[in-house]
Parts: sequence; C-alpha cells; structure tokens
Amino acid sequence: MKNAKIAISIELSVLRAMDRLISRGVFPNRSQLIRIAVSEKLERLGRQRLARECGKLRPEEERAAAEEHYSGEVEEPAY
Repeated sequence: MKNAKIAISIELSVLRAMDRLISRGVFPNRSQLIRIAVSEKLERLGRQRLARECGKLRPEEERAAAEEHYSGEVEEPAY
C-alpha cells in the first residue's frame, strides 16, 4: 500500500501525550501512531454506521421475510 505525506496541526498537549506513548514503546514513532489512530477511528465510524442502519430494521418484517423465504414461497436463485 502506498503512503502519502501530509502536514497536520495538532495541539501541543496531544503531541506531548503522543510522545509519552512513543517513549514508553507503545508506538515506534509519531507516523505509526497517527496511522493506527486514524485507521481505528475510521473503522469505529464504519461500525457505528452499520449499527445505525441495523437499528432501522424492524424485527417483525425481517422475521416475516425470513419465514417467507424458508417456506418455499421464494425461489432460490440459480447459480
């Protein structure tokens, strides 16, 4: 995977906290810490979106659709 260089502005207190994690060996360097933090945040946002969409489902309708499918009223697709 290709990497791109970017410049960011960050609060000094956040930078100090990052450097403490690096000095304790939690992360090898700032770049790796930021890559991991951003990736994890994006993943978390994706899961939240999935949870919101699942929250829109109506269990009764889903159950009825599943029962209709398994009762043989819906044809299986030919592969």
